[in-house]
Amino acid sequence: MAEITRLKPGRKGVLCPICGKARDQRYRPFCSKRCADIDLARWLGGDYRIATEDKPEEAAPSEPAPEET
Repeated sequence: MAEITRLKPGRKGVLCPICGKARDQRYRPFCSKRCADIDLARWLGGDYRIATEDKPEEAAPSEPAPEET
């Protein structure tokens, strides 16, 4: 079974995943509010997603198409 390693706060080698600087405990796991906001924008923009082979569902039309007479 794999051993789980727990990192202690302030331990060297724990870096911001956005810019690579030392992280700040207030913005954990980031170094600043700026990097936290960049990460949030990536989530909201859909940059972090799991690729699938499923086709997107088609949206239902809001109004039925007019019938030709």
